[in-house]
Order: sequence, then structure tokens, then C-alpha cells
Amino acid sequence: MSDQADSLSDQAEKAELLRSLHIPGAPLVLPNAWDVGSARTVVDAGFPVVATASNAIAAALGYDDGEGAPSEEMMFVAGRIAASVDVPVTVDAEAGYGMAPEELVELLSGIGVVGCNIEDSDHANGGLTDVDVRAAYIARMRAAADRIGVPLVINARIDSFFPTSPLAEHQKRADAISRAEAYWSAGADCVFPPGAGPDDLRAVVAEVGAPVNAGLSLNRGSLEELRAIGAARVSVGPQLYRSALHHLLTDLQPLFDPPK
Repeated sequence: MSDQADSLSDQAEKAELLRSLHIPGAPLVLPNAWDVGSARTVVDAGFPVVATASNAIAAALGYDDGEGAPSEEMMFVAGRIAASVDVPVTVDAEAGYGMAPEELVELLSGIGVVGCNIEDSDHANGGLTDVDVRAAYIARMRAAADRIGVPLVINARIDSFFPTSPLAEHQKRADAISRAEAYWSAGADCVFPPGAGPDDLRAVVAEVGAPVNAGLSLNRGSLEELRAIGAARVSVGPQLYRSALHHLLTDLQPLFDPPK
């Protein structure tokens, strides 16, 4: 078997492992990393998968979130993380960086990544991408992954509840459910409505039937509550990066000796 075939076989096994860990009520918990050091620490702590946080990676590189960082720099970091650990790596690919779905899937496979977040915020025009447009994009991602032979685990982020959502409060739940159903039907493996409260999460879990990713607040959230709701995946986004900077600032303050 060639080196390329070996690599694709290894990626396929990692993708299947990642998918198998999405269990409603016994969720895959993902402490999101932002560089090789944080990724290796996640693995050293015993977690079976490394996920990245685009917000944290962009901030560490000196850029704004929301595709403010060049895709080449974001994917370089993702590739370094994937090369540095032996566990499956799933990457926050934001809204796809303007790439065709086939191009994005080929790029992810090329850097050794076996899963990705893809969101439906429209960073160029504001608001949300049309549900049918995003569902078609996901369907093309799934077809491209099938052609490559690596069953990429697609986590469709639904931004109906996100602060940038233009929807009125009473519209958000129905919109999120409609989008979740469309993305699940298009080939997504998991749906992720960040910002959804417990009742909204219960509704998505009950009405869609797809594995659901829930966000966890490190200060106020309850992992037990998310298990009881039926979440299949839990992530913390950029919170660990921000916590690390807070601890760095705390350590630096006693060292600072301003001039008299």
C-alpha cells in the first residue's frame, strides 16, 4: 500500500472513531485547542479527540474572529496540530473561507483532519446564509469526502441563536430546527446551535433526531444538564484560550516593577 493510501486509511479510521463518540446522553467532550501545546495538553489530560477553536486561533495569530484571519494561516495551525497528536482532530473551518466545498474537503484531508465545523453565518454580507444554499454546500462536502474515501465528520453550526443573528427572539427556535433538519438531511453528522438555552436544545434534540453539539460555559454551565438533555457532543470554544491568558496575566503582575 502506498504512503498516500496508508494516510487515507488512517484518516478513515480516525473519522469513524470520531463519529462513534457522538452518543446522545454520553457526549463527546471537546476542550478546544488553539496551538500544538494546547492540543498536546488536551491529549495528555486523556481526551480522545482534539477540536480547534477558530476564535482562539485567530486571536493568537492577531486577527479578528469571523474569518478575519487568512485561511492559509488558520489551516497551517490546524495542520500542525493534526501532525502533533495521534488522536482524531476536528477543525473549526468557520464558514469555509470562501472555498468551494470540494476544495475545503481536499484541504482538510490533505492536512490530516477528519472532522470540521461549518457555520451558516454570512461573514461577507452579514446575517445568515440561506438554509438551502448552506445545505447544498454540506451535501457537496459529503460527496467530496465520499470520493476521497475519508468519511469526514461534519458538524453543522447553526447560528440562529448567535449574537449576530438577525432573527427576532420568537423566530430563533423554529429557524434553528428547520436548519438542523436541512443540514442533517444533506449529510451533516452533528448539528450545533451555539447560544441555545436548555429548552431550545431539548427542542432541537427531540424534533431533529440528529446528534446535537451543545456549548458549555465553564463558569455557569452544567455538563450533567447537557447529558440529561441528550447532547451528543459538548464544546467550550475559545474559553480555555481566554482562561490561559487570564492566568498568564495573573502570573505576570507580581513581576511588573514600574519605574519609580
